Amino acid sequence: MSEPLILHIETATDICSVALSEGARQRALVESGPERSHATLLNSYIRKTLEQDGKQFPDIDAVAVSKGPGSYTGLRIGVSTAKGIAYALGIPMLSAGTLDNMAYGALLHPSLQDALRERNHRILLCPMLDARRMEVYSCFLTPDLTVHRPVSADIITAESYRDLLDRYQIYFFGNGSDKCREELEHPNARFIGGIHPSAGQMIRPVLDRYRKGQFEDVAYFEPFYLKDFIATTPRKKLL
Repeated sequence: MSEPLILHIETATDICSVALSEGARQRALVESGPERSHATLLNSYIRKTLEQDGKQFPDIDAVAVSKGPGSYTGLRIGVSTAKGIAYALGIPMLSAGTLDNMAYGALLHPSLQDALRERNHRILLCPMLDARRMEVYSCFLTPDLTVHRPVSADIITAESYRDLLDRYQIYFFGNGSDKCREELEHPNARFIGGIHPSAGQMIRPVLDRYRKGQFEDVAYFEPFYLKDFIATTPRKKLL
């Protein structure tokens, strides 16, 4: 039995990312820098990803999307595109949490792998996404990616996560963790740089859902915004 060919879409943050996988193997990946132009990049990135591997839309067995939390606009673009592909091709759609996906990427980082090999500490992983001002979206996971504390929106202060830091060595990563470096002065706080949401991180969790038949309802699926969208009014009047 052949492995499923799955198209993965990640637009929850500034970075637009598309990957193609066959089973657990990444076959192609195209992603941007922090350009905030998902609406113009995403469709071309999907085409480039397929072209990298010599595939066409009818070859795809499923489409997956990062469901959030994250940017309201980015999530809407990613989910709408995934729904359109699923509906047009008559294939299943899957989703995976943005913070969970980042944790898969963090597990490959050398500093975390060294810590896990030493087995001298109780360890938690904390993926973080930047929200507003001193706010972040975060969750806490054990090294086997079991949820220790579910996703929440947190205001970062010097006392944030003190109860957990007193009991665990915690690895913070993602663009939200930059806010914590100066605030969380605790010997158990560790920071891993260079980890951002990527479609490549979705491959293993999505494959597991595919094999279990955990598909989304294309008609009714909504992103996990965590917070309501708040529209802002420009200060200057446009002529």
